[in-house]
Amino acid sequence: MTRSNTPGNGGAAAATDIPLEDFVCFSLYSANHAMNRVYKPLLAELGLTYPQYLAMVVLWEKDGIPVGTLCERLHLESSTLTPLLKRLETMGLVTRARDKSDERQVRVTLTDKGHALKTKTKDIVACVVSATGLQVDELIDLQKKIAQLRDNLRKAAA
Repeated sequence: MTRSNTPGNGGAAAATDIPLEDFVCFSLYSANHAMNRVYKPLLAELGLTYPQYLAMVVLWEKDGIPVGTLCERLHLESSTLTPLLKRLETMGLVTRARDKSDERQVRVTLTDKGHALKTKTKDIVACVVSATGLQVDELIDLQKKIAQLRDNLRKAAA
């Protein structure tokens, strides 16, 4: 919020009166780009993109899940996730197979190579935390606020 848009200053300013730096959406957008620049060299050593890394993190938490569950966890559509999973499968990190009890579902399972890759990621979180310049408790609070913002925006858009 700009000073002209704060309570007690005469109400809301027109969107054109707000400088770009004061847009919450721009702060999130530019922070996302900055975060990706931190992750990129770390993940390049593993041969992963950031979205591929996120999919692997979900699978390291719980292996053998349906594609739909992976979509929900990553907030992605299956049309976006399917090419990513195909690439991970080509890399030998996961397999995809129809669920024997429900042929409509495809389950994603880590391969031995996919499980082994987790050990190579042990320093990534520490590197990213260090790059933020924030304390862990500050990051936890920030993450909770961003997740709440995301959830509110998803509800408003539904």
